[in-house]
Amino acid sequence: MTVSVNGKKKDLGEGEFLLEALKLKLSPDSDIIIYNGFCIDDLSFPLKDGDSVFFIKRGDFPGEDELEALMMSRHTPLVFEKLKKSTVGIAGLGGLGSNCAVSLARVGVGTLILADFDIVEPSNLNRQQYFIDQLGMFKTEAIKETLTRINPYLKIITHTLRLNETNTESVFQEADILIEAFDRVEAKTMIIKEASRMKKIIIAASGMAGYGENDLIQTRKINDDFYIIGDMEKESRPGQGLMAPRVMIAAAKQANLAVEILVEKNTVL
Repeated sequence: MTVSVNGKKKDLGEGEFLLEALKLKLSPDSDIIIYNGFCIDDLSFPLKDGDSVFFIKRGDFPGEDELEALMMSRHTPLVFEKLKKSTVGIAGLGGLGSNCAVSLARVGVGTLILADFDIVEPSNLNRQQYFIDQLGMFKTEAIKETLTRINPYLKIITHTLRLNETNTESVFQEADILIEAFDRVEAKTMIIKEASRMKKIIIAASGMAGYGENDLIQTRKINDDFYIIGDMEKESRPGQGLMAPRVMIAAAKQANLAVEILVEKNTVL
C-alpha cells in the first residue's frame, strides 16, 4: 500500500495500517493532521491505498505543500484547486484594491496581477492595508510585502504605472477576472471600457463613503461580464469621507463575488 505523507510517496507494505500508528511512527509531535484534504481528530481507522496525509506541528513554518493542505482543509479540495489555478487582476491599490488583494490572498487565489502608480501616504492609513513603516513606498511594493507575509508562495505580478487605454490589455491579458478599484470616475470608465473590449469579467464599485447603512451596499449585475458593488449614492465629498468599515465591506464583496464566479462558473477551468 502506498500513501502520500507530507507530499511524498511512502510504501507501507501489505496489510492494515492505522493512521494513528503512522503518526506515532513518523511525526509523534504533530498537532494538525490533514487527511485527504480535511483536518481530522479521530485517527483510529485504517489507511487506504492512495490516501494523502499531512502531519503539521503548530508554530513551525509550513512548506508550500503543507500550507496548501491547511488551506484546502478549510475550503475543500475542489474549491481550493479552482482558486489556485485562477488569476485575478486588480486595477488600483487604494482602499478597495488593497483590501480586496488581502482577501484573495487569504482565500488561496493562485496569481494576483496588481497595478497602481501611487505611493503610500499618511492619509491612506485610515482604510487601506498599509502600515506606518511603509510610508513612501510604492503601493505595488508595499502590498506585495504584506501579501507575501500572508502567503509566501502566492504568485504576485506588479506593475507600477498609471493604467490607460494603451497599456491595460498588456497588464491584465492573463487575468480571469478584473477588479476595478479606482477613485476617479474617468479611470473607472476607462477600465470598464477596456474590460469590455478585452471580453473580461469586471467587478467595479461605486458608492461606499461615510459610515453605517451596511445593507445599502449591494451587488448589481449589469450583464454577464459586468458587476457593480456599492450603494450608488455615497461618493466621497467634504463631510462624507472614505472610512475603513464601508470601504472594506465593498472590497470584501468584490473579492467574494470574484471567488463565486471563479468557483461556480468555472472561469479558469
